[in-house]
Order: sequence, then C-alpha cells, then structure tokens
Amino acid sequence: MNPSDSAQPDDPVAPVVHIVDDDEDLRQSLVFLFESVGITAFIYPDAPTFLDEMDPEEPSVVIVDVRMPGLSGFQLQEQLVAREYPAPVIFCSAHGDIPMSVRALRQGAVDFLEKPYEPQKMLEVVQEHLAVAARRFAEDRCRRAVSARIDSLTPREREVLRLVVAGLPSQHIARQLGTSVKTVDVHRARIKAKTEAESLGTLVRDVLQYRVTI
Repeated sequence: MNPSDSAQPDDPVAPVVHIVDDDEDLRQSLVFLFESVGITAFIYPDAPTFLDEMDPEEPSVVIVDVRMPGLSGFQLQEQLVAREYPAPVIFCSAHGDIPMSVRALRQGAVDFLEKPYEPQKMLEVVQEHLAVAARRFAEDRCRRAVSARIDSLTPREREVLRLVVAGLPSQHIARQLGTSVKTVDVHRARIKAKTEAESLGTLVRDVLQYRVTI
C-alpha cells in the first residue's frame, strides 16, 4: 500500500506529553495541568530514564528542563536529533537567558519557557504543538515506509531511481549510465514492481514529499 494512502497528516492517535525534569513538584504540577484539559502526560526524573522508556513511534511533545543531573536538556535534545525523533521539544528552565534560548531553537526546539511558567501560556504552547506532533509523526511513518520500500532495490536500480527523481527521461538516463534505453526501461519496471508503487510518478512524489534519501 502506498504510504500516502495509508497515513495522513492528521494522526488518529492523540499525542501525549513527556515531561523530563528533576523537579518532582514541577512534574506533578504539569501532569495535573495537562490532565485537567484531557491531555495525557508522562513524567521522567532525568534524560536517561526518558531515553530508556520512550516509544519512538508514539506521537508526542517533549518538555525538558535545561539543567539536570547527568545528561543536560541540550544533550538530550542532541540525542533526539541524532535519532531523528520527530517530537516537538519545549525547553522549560529557571535559568533561561537569550543565548540559551537561541541555542535551543537553533537545535530544533519549538519554544523556550521560563520557570515559573504561566499555566495558560504553557497550555497554549503545548496544545499548539500537539497538532504539530500528530502531523510530524504521521509524516515520519510515511518516510520510513517509503525508505523500507526503496531498501529492496539493487544499487543499479537506486541509481536509475535517483535519475528518475531528477527528472531525466529514459533516453538521457541510458546515455548517462552507458546502457540501452531498453535496459533502463527494464530497471524502471523492476523498481515499480519491487516498491509496489502505483506508478513511478507516485513513487517519485513520495520520495520528494517525505524527503527520502535514495
């Protein structure tokens, strides 16, 4: 099944909130705040615990403190980026300053809130990014599905597909690869069959839409 047919940006699974902070009182207050409006929240006393227990496929928003024992919030963010974890990350710190917030945002955080937080502001930011999380995780599943289909291709078929994605017709591909048009067309047919694509056009669309590396 084509991933664009099986998953849409509006994910049917309601995203949750992960709270990573060594301040137990803050963790519990946030859980109470979110549950008061029907948002499910999970708490973690430190970054390693979160990394051990997180479900990488569950749509979520992550709220993380900057200064924690062991791994800092920034180090946790770096690990999440390295894992290509698509959850929006919100920093929450009592020691925030402009350079710190700039660093967080440059590394991909979606917001930086200072403690003590204003409950309504926290709710507004989280509710906004729950919708973002649903879309990001749906798109990530599609990206991984397309990547898995492309993994079935041989190196030569990948080479042909890269040129197809670049917009080259069979004649130009044959000339560039030093082969015949007939051979290129055979590769194109095999690519379509192996990836179970409706057409090469839909496969190219998925590759471009989900930014898949061939």
